[in-house]
Amino acid sequence: MRIRPAGGTGDGGLGTDPDRIAAAIRDADTGSGVLVLVDIGSAVLSVRALLAGGDLDGIDVRLADAPLVEGAVSASVMAATGADLAAAAAAAEEARDVGKL
Repeated sequence: MRIRPAGGTGDGGLGTDPDRIAAAIRDADTGSGVLVLVDIGSAVLSVRALLAGGDLDGIDVRLADAPLVEGAVSASVMAATGADLAAAAAAAEEARDVGKL
């Protein structure tokens, strides 16, 4: 399991950079696919554009509809147990429904 951040622009500003995202996905891939979690807005659009463009060298990429922090923790725990990409993605997305109080 590899966790790679890809936030921000190339010059260190706020926003997203599709090239940084693609590089992080490629670096995170261990052959079993990559789960991508995003915060909001341009990150979602950038990842969807990368997926539609087919520029990720055949890597199995899943964009999770999940809360960023809670989803990342849940997915990481599942991945650490040896769970596959689908199970990690499901855990991330289920985190949305977990109450805090």
